Amino acid sequence: MSVSSAFSHVVAWVGGAARLSRRIRYGDATPAWGASPTIPAARPQGAIPTLKMPTARGWDPGQTPIAAPGLTVNAFASDLDHPRWIEVLPNGDVLVAESMSVDRPPRSLLDYAMVSTMRRADAMGISANRITLLRDADGDGVAEIREVFLAGLNQPFGMARLGDTLYVGNTDGLVAFPYKPGATRIDAPGRHLATFKPAGHWTRSLLLSADKRKLYIGVGSLSNIADYGMPVEEGRAAIHEFDIASSTDRIFASGLRNAVGMAWEPSTGALWTVVNERDGLGDETPPDYLTSVREGGFYGWPYCYWGQTVDDRVPQDAAMVAKAITPDYALGGHTASLGLCWLPAGTLPGFPDGMAIGQHGSWNRSKLSGYKLVFVPFANGRPSGTPRDILWGFLSADEKTSYGRPVGVSLGPDRSLLMADDVGNVIWRVTSA
Repeated sequence: MSVSSAFSHVVAWVGGAARLSRRIRYGDATPAWGASPTIPAARPQGAIPTLKMPTARGWDPGQTPIAAPGLTVNAFASDLDHPRWIEVLPNGDVLVAESMSVDRPPRSLLDYAMVSTMRRADAMGISANRITLLRDADGDGVAEIREVFLAGLNQPFGMARLGDTLYVGNTDGLVAFPYKPGATRIDAPGRHLATFKPAGHWTRSLLLSADKRKLYIGVGSLSNIADYGMPVEEGRAAIHEFDIASSTDRIFASGLRNAVGMAWEPSTGALWTVVNERDGLGDETPPDYLTSVREGGFYGWPYCYWGQTVDDRVPQDAAMVAKAITPDYALGGHTASLGLCWLPAGTLPGFPDGMAIGQHGSWNRSKLSGYKLVFVPFANGRPSGTPRDILWGFLSADEKTSYGRPVGVSLGPDRSLLMADDVGNVIWRVTSA
């Protein structure tokens, strides 16, 4: 056993004692979900934060997640290297970005504990830095053709195809590559179009506008609550808008700690995103959320959360707090909701219009949350009703090991639902039973 692995087990033991103490003192919080969630008062965790992550195990042969009644799930592709995001091309080819948080030296004893825990959970290591092409040529729901489509990237994540161009969101910038329909590899160098600060929340998701003139790009914060000051956070915790014709970039909305998945709601044309909120205030405080995004809107980070609820750990700016927008729909505390996809009614039997959300799963709470693929129904352009589970079973019953962790979600070429699983190293395919 390595020193890091041994230390992570010590951390787990110490963290377990701290979690037990907090649960005895405060009890279990009611999950904060929906348009009007009950959010417990903040309980800062101090010098010993709750660190609880399952050890990454992967799936046994023949084992799959559990699908909701009326649905079935199969592995569209296996044996990938930390698949994170999915882009389906017009000819039915499926692109998968394979990347992860880069291993780094710890900066403090607390950081060493966090890094050791992340390594054990397979959430940090050597990034593959590539995009893989998958092709199901015979239409049986399993990709039998696999090619390295792009290599030598820098933590690639979001992808978007427009005409003869493929846009890729590297952690440090937006890059454009020449694309030919049906090609199984791109060897040409990319054109650098925009620069973003790397590290921290490193994912850079992409979404084309309906008129194909703009790209929206999620750029997360460097830290939890601007721990190193606001100057280093400039341009971060925001959704950027990139004008393709003029190659200009601007901030479209801000105060979004880590906005990852984005999708369009078709009846209103509104942009929606899922956001990972701050850590260290309790199991359900604050919840991650799904929200529509207004141009010029400010959503609170780092000063406040869920509207004007002030975070006392942060030096305050009353004017910024006053204009903070309350999100639309809570998704539970620390669920790490990353993937987002509009799911038209009838795509899956019994499911109306709504959003499919890949919840990567928690690490900063006493009882794990997330670790499933969920669905939020919509009516009249807004969330309506209680959420439903699509896939679950990514955790062992004792929460000590994880078989997989949901990330990106996309409609498949055959109107199935595809989901990336970066611990199981699988692209799962969900269809009617």
